[in-house]
Amino acid sequence: MVALRWPERLWIVRHGESAGNVARDLATSSGLGRIDIAERDVDVPLSALGESQACALGRWFASQPEADRPEVVLTSPYLRALRTADIMRECGGFSHEAHRPTPDERLREKEFGVLDRLTSTGIRELFPDQAEFRRLLGKFYHRPPGGESWCDVILRIRSAMDTLSLHYAGQRVLIVSHQVVVLCLRYLLENMTEAEILAIDAAGDVANCSVTEYRLDPKASPHGELRLARYNFTAPLEEAGASVTSEPDAPVAAR
Repeated sequence: MVALRWPERLWIVRHGESAGNVARDLATSSGLGRIDIAERDVDVPLSALGESQACALGRWFASQPEADRPEVVLTSPYLRALRTADIMRECGGFSHEAHRPTPDERLREKEFGVLDRLTSTGIRELFPDQAEFRRLLGKFYHRPPGGESWCDVILRIRSAMDTLSLHYAGQRVLIVSHQVVVLCLRYLLENMTEAEILAIDAAGDVANCSVTEYRLDPKASPHGELRLARYNFTAPLEEAGASVTSEPDAPVAAR
């Protein structure tokens, strides 16, 4: 008998609204070149709304049967993702067998290098050459100095997917991460082309604390395949009365 290689369920959640999301939105709407964030990107906390969103999602999971709740939780090591997972746990969102969320650096935010903390306006003003390189190469392949392209993110996520296959086959796994990581996981799990995933990205941002869910289809191939069940699902927040937000994690020109 051939063993299945994928988790039985996989949920991918973008972290709750962060203080950085709020500052970035304010800078962009004000036409400013720089985003007013005091902390390192890794240390940016959730906003008060982001904490409410995380608890609303945790309570939604808690309302599901035990067999429909995460038993393995992996997160980006960035504070906003770790805190989202911890609040979900505090609000009862995981199965009784789940351990404390495990940070995995391969699930971290895309690194922006010299473009960090800059809005689209700031990039055009301070690094017009990088704005032009991105226009020529496209966001999928453009790598700013000291930063990553989408392809770089995908390369490290491929390794994380091997871990899912080797260690968590048949289990119910939750990943809490960032917007670009959610999209790059879709690219890999659904065997998409560059054009297909960028079309999804262009259609709208991934909402904070939204759920992207895959379910194992054991008959799809000898080892089974994960099938998309829902994407950018925000009903848990809406049902709890928590505002839905979707500020991008990065300037549109650099994301």
